[in-house]
Amino acid sequence: MKNQQKSPVLAVCYDFDRTLSPDNMQAQGYIQSVGYDVERFWSEANSLAAANDMDGNLAYMYKMVEEAEGNFVLNKSALARYGSRVRLFDGVEEWFGLVNEYGASRGVIVEHYIISSGLKEMIEGTPIASAFKKIYASSFFFNSRGVAKWPAQTVNYTNKTQFLFRIEKGVLDVNDDAVNDYFPPEKLRVPFRNMVYLGDSETDIPCMKLVNGNGGHSIGVYDPDGDKSKVLKMLRENRVRYIAPADYREGGELCALMKNIIDQTAAYEKLEQKHISDKFD
Repeated sequence: MKNQQKSPVLAVCYDFDRTLSPDNMQAQGYIQSVGYDVERFWSEANSLAAANDMDGNLAYMYKMVEEAEGNFVLNKSALARYGSRVRLFDGVEEWFGLVNEYGASRGVIVEHYIISSGLKEMIEGTPIASAFKKIYASSFFFNSRGVAKWPAQTVNYTNKTQFLFRIEKGVLDVNDDAVNDYFPPEKLRVPFRNMVYLGDSETDIPCMKLVNGNGGHSIGVYDPDGDKSKVLKMLRENRVRYIAPADYREGGELCALMKNIIDQTAAYEKLEQKHISDKFD
């Protein structure tokens, strides 16, 4: 029995807001376009959730649909346009090619995934969308006229973890129940030890803890020009294994850390393949 992949795969999973971008994506054009102050929009969305025992993501998505009425048509192209305006941290656009190239030089296939409570349709409008093997994020159902009417998917801090299991087993379709099937360890496409999760706050803790507890690598990132108290707290509480500024440029601390993780993956997987070969030959 052989591993399904000749070369080891390292899955790098990212939150989006305040991990790849300095702010919430909705606050970088959409909220202002419907005549709202950013703080008031989030306050009203949170109040709506609290008053109706409602998931916070469902509340903000409802608010987006409601406030678009009479202002503009909320369709995929509009959301993609807002996504194209989202700011990214320094070096993000070049990061994926850099990491992929370094991985290839060490015999490691690097794959990138988004696991975010933000909006898939907006992320798809960013210049980095094509870098991801899969974007798991909240998304809308669009009617026959292409207008957003209802949530199709909502991703919150607890159900984020299901996507890590999908990546582990290679069952990437969100409607594929095979994610619940048993896979022997040697058949797992991306064992947790070969996962990296990058996030910035408490909403990422379930994913970080799951990756950390199974031999993977969780990284708390923070705005280089901002406060790092959140990630320091997560580090002290063993929620993350490392912290680094969200500076994705070559030569930076985060880049060096990722290269070290790739080196470790390459070395460990050679031993693991020897173990599997001995076991089944």
